[in-house]
Amino acid sequence: MRIRLYFTALALLPAIACTQTQQPASHGYPIDPVPFTSVKVTDSFWGQRLKASREVTIPLAFSKCEETGRYLNFEQAYRQMNSKENLGFPPSGFPFDDTDVYKTIEGASYVLQTYPDAKMEAYIDSVLTIVAAAQEPDGYLYTPRTMNPEHPHPWSGLTRWSEVEGGSHEFYNLGHMLEAAVAHYQATGKRNFLDIAIRYADCVIREIGEGEGQTCVVPGHQIAEMGLAKLYLATGDRKYLDQAKFFLDKRGTTKIRSAYSQSHIPVLEQDEAVGHAVRAAYMYAGMADVAALTGDQGYIDAIDRIWENIVTKKLYITGGIGATADGEAFGPNYFLPNATSYCETCAAIGNVYVNYRMFLLHGDAKYYDVLERTLYNGLISGVSLDGGAFFYPNPLESHGQHHREPWFGCACCPSNICRFIPSLPGYVYASKDNTLWVNLYMSNTLTTQVAGKDITLTQQTGYPWDGDVLLTVEKTALKGKMALKLRIPGWVRGEVTPGGLYSFADDKQTAYSVTVNGETVDGTLDSGYVTVERNWKAGDQVRIHLDMEPRLVKADERVEADRGRLAVEKGPIVYCAEWADNSFPTLETVLNPARPITVRHEDKLCGIDELSTRATVNGKDVDLTLIPYYAWCHRGSGDMIVWMQAN
Repeated sequence: MRIRLYFTALALLPAIACTQTQQPASHGYPIDPVPFTSVKVTDSFWGQRLKASREVTIPLAFSKCEETGRYLNFEQAYRQMNSKENLGFPPSGFPFDDTDVYKTIEGASYVLQTYPDAKMEAYIDSVLTIVAAAQEPDGYLYTPRTMNPEHPHPWSGLTRWSEVEGGSHEFYNLGHMLEAAVAHYQATGKRNFLDIAIRYADCVIREIGEGEGQTCVVPGHQIAEMGLAKLYLATGDRKYLDQAKFFLDKRGTTKIRSAYSQSHIPVLEQDEAVGHAVRAAYMYAGMADVAALTGDQGYIDAIDRIWENIVTKKLYITGGIGATADGEAFGPNYFLPNATSYCETCAAIGNVYVNYRMFLLHGDAKYYDVLERTLYNGLISGVSLDGGAFFYPNPLESHGQHHREPWFGCACCPSNICRFIPSLPGYVYASKDNTLWVNLYMSNTLTTQVAGKDITLTQQTGYPWDGDVLLTVEKTALKGKMALKLRIPGWVRGEVTPGGLYSFADDKQTAYSVTVNGETVDGTLDSGYVTVERNWKAGDQVRIHLDMEPRLVKADERVEADRGRLAVEKGPIVYCAEWADNSFPTLETVLNPARPITVRHEDKLCGIDELSTRATVNGKDVDLTLIPYYAWCHRGSGDMIVWMQAN
């Protein structure tokens, strides 16, 4: 059953853009996502990253799944099921290695929706053949047990679900399977993966609960909640949403009650982000799903409280979350060390998932302010510009001990990057009735429906390097008015992050303006948006100007690690000083707030806005060069710092 690899061929295939679009469907939220298949990105900044994901990251991940035995686990599970004796297969590296296969298929499926590729699709089908073969007759699919039921992986426990609240990851594997299967079904229309996932989900629903013969347990590592909600939306079968809510309702009441896995108290009583940051973020996203899909006010109140705690007390300026390597976890309030910060790439992705859902739930731009900060800094720092090397942690200070790696034994971050980057176009817009939200600024063409009528809109911009955006109505079948809600980022409104954990340390005043066909419109804000409502016609143009200047940032005095220090940002981009640009001990840099900061665009590192200023190192004046944080450690390992001393 060994599959043939096509990685080199996949990387070299010409990409044929698909012009077919998918119309928005109700997702149970007050605001509807606009599918990423409706958005064709033409942006140089994001276009380069999407191309790298398609041509490098995803083929690399598939090759690593082969090279590191991820596929072999499924093959051995199949062989064991068809053997009358125990074949004695040794346990796999981690009990969640199956998810690297699922996540890579998810990312490839997103790519297939915009860049149809027959060889890629056939390759995925060949992988799904061995996945299907490893599924037990009742739907259970978990290779760490099936490949050697007498001696399963040591984290797995002797029987099904016996260690699912600990280390087995049986429900975690299910969650990633569901997310990937729905993406694959939407991309190809094929049910081969979806049917596998449904059978496993149905197995879980039969065996997990409070009924006779059932086991009452919850996930040790969350994401099944998100996956089950997504399966409910794809199938319309309420039992999947009910199971997601069951997992959340019972959390904090079962055998294991630990802050590490957010099971210390029931979720509706929680008001602080604690424990393993990835588990937490996935759970909070699942809570937002359940809040929206059920209308349960208790869940809405709980996720609002937790979000407030993260953003006002536990968020890094890069949008990273998870302060400590001990447990890959949140620390106490205001504990945000720099050199030892963890900020796992998966946690940044989880932070985007949470804030995206919070926006769809509440419609406030503050959630996109956090999402954008995470996206441009703490998330894309986790993958190299060429798409072929990764960070697991993303610290804000380094003494040269950090290196980008092409893969990890625990490969959750590379495979998570595989699935996130190709989905990016789906975060740009949202809609509801006669309203269209413009949430992210990047050059693209949108073809969708508003109020049931077709509309095509183009966006042209040099963002994130400049703040000028041109929106043009190319075609429209709208007969009545449409409200266009234009997000005005917090950084141009004088707000670094919602709630004031970070604030600007200079006295610059930045402004914004909006014009329609050359005429200035009312710039009054409503929840962070300027709303322009009118009868739109083809050729109408909206120009947005956002003053974009280098700004100095300070942290709340309660953040001990940043006391007496300053950071630098420009627009959505956080900057750092790195050894490769500066011929002095970078970590000893002292900023003088009175010194001007200049901007120059450089072709190095895929084209960046580089900042320069005069600073002091060991009492001597020096020319300091700053680069975007996401681009650090591309020229070898060495000193790097975000928060510099201030005089």
